[in-house]
Amino acid sequence: MSDQESNLVDPFGRAVTYLRVSVTDRCDFRCTYCMAEDMTFLPRKDLLTLEEIDRLSSAFVARGVRKIRLTGGEPLVRRNIMSLIESLSRHLDNGLDELTLTTNGSQLHRFADQLAEHGVKRINVSLDTLDAAKFGLLTRWGDFHQVMRGIDLAARAGLKIKINAVALRDVNEDEIEDLLRWTHGRGFDLTLIETMPLGEIGTDRTDQYLPLSLVRARLSQHFTLEDIPDRTGGPARYVRVRETGGRLGFITPMTHNFCESCNRVRVTCTGTLYMCLGQEDAADLRHPMRTSESDDPLHAAIDEAISRKPKGHDFVIDRDAAPSLSRFMSSTGG
Repeated sequence: MSDQESNLVDPFGRAVTYLRVSVTDRCDFRCTYCMAEDMTFLPRKDLLTLEEIDRLSSAFVARGVRKIRLTGGEPLVRRNIMSLIESLSRHLDNGLDELTLTTNGSQLHRFADQLAEHGVKRINVSLDTLDAAKFGLLTRWGDFHQVMRGIDLAARAGLKIKINAVALRDVNEDEIEDLLRWTHGRGFDLTLIETMPLGEIGTDRTDQYLPLSLVRARLSQHFTLEDIPDRTGGPARYVRVRETGGRLGFITPMTHNFCESCNRVRVTCTGTLYMCLGQEDAADLRHPMRTSESDDPLHAAIDEAISRKPKGHDFVIDRDAAPSLSRFMSSTGG
């Protein structure tokens, strides 16, 4: 069996079956916990073309990746993004189980129907509050009502929706119960996420950090949370909420990481492969694509990188400490 046909397995025996691809570092929001308001984005010439993203993603599918998630920045602000999604959807009939994306919801009113037409079955929508005024403060530039309209249209198009909410101390911690009732009332899943130390955002993340162990304990005072074995390919661990019948996920990179079962790698919009979100070690996949028409050098670079995939990350949040990593989540892919 050639390298191009063999599956990707890291040094700890974990099969890499999930690829997250950032299609742009640009975003039409400036969420306070994610990026600085005066962000400087990459020159467009540094970004992979949509054709290169397709080529790179296809190489991973050939090596056993079963799920691709498109991320950003905000993926739906990338020009002609639907042409990429349409092209990648060809793999859904040959090796790929799922093609999906994470979005802030701002462009769903434009693209919900097309996403469904191109084989996307479910999406993650980042939404941290149901309070329009607070939403404006958190996102700086976001239009709450446009996002809600987009969510409605996505649901109408038949897309399964999971709401991702970052739990933030003194910001939305008093809303989490309302978010739970609203999402489950709409038939959506909800996943709560601990804030992560990525990028210098101009504020102390210690003030924002809210451990989900505390959130779960609070929710348990009002709801019956039953552990379930469901997995969606990512790091979330799920419970069933007996009173609503809905599913609630917890992503806890700070209080309890799940690195032992990590099956994911991330590629940035410049073609840099990160084997771990919480480590700086990376591999350049753009160079082998741009210097050879053959995919052999690309596969060799992927193999070499996967051989260095670490056992886990080193995230730490501490007052007055620099971010664990200098790069922003928007540059890595959310």
